[in-house]
Amino acid sequence: MKSQQQTRKSLVMGSVIATILAITPYLFSLHESVPETRVWNTFLFTYDSKNWEDANLVMWIFTGKAIPLMLLFIWFFTCKHWWYHALLVPIIMYIYQVFGLLNQDQGYIDEFQLIYLIPVMAIVIPSIYLIRARIFNKINEANKSLEDLEEEFKISPKSFWDKIKQYF
Repeated sequence: MKSQQQTRKSLVMGSVIATILAITPYLFSLHESVPETRVWNTFLFTYDSKNWEDANLVMWIFTGKAIPLMLLFIWFFTCKHWWYHALLVPIIMYIYQVFGLLNQDQGYIDEFQLIYLIPVMAIVIPSIYLIRARIFNKINEANKSLEDLEEEFKISPKSFWDKIKQYF
């Protein structure tokens, strides 16, 4: 039985995630407030789009990369299935694309990203296959359902930071 504090914490975290998901369409349209000029001045910072020559275009591309990345992070940290590590591949891909976009010295984005993903894929794909093989071996040996086996293989850190520490 969950304590009242855990229930309240779960409700707050669920509300934050639901709010983020609900405002996603608004976040996709944030680039429309950026002027179609090379230099974008705000009271917080000045952004020079250099190679792109249009700050609005850069922010449109940025929102097209950052919003799916944010949604993938939410999915990764809330997923309870055994295969959630496979989400690391598109997460790393989008991180690479965002950093490539923000690097003004680079003339092209989304180029050669597969080369940088190979080490991540070399770890994630065999790991997921081995977990899948173990699950199906146990299914053949035992009379458990797939849900019971997923529960057995699930790693359940107690907090958000425990889940992050699990990877480092």
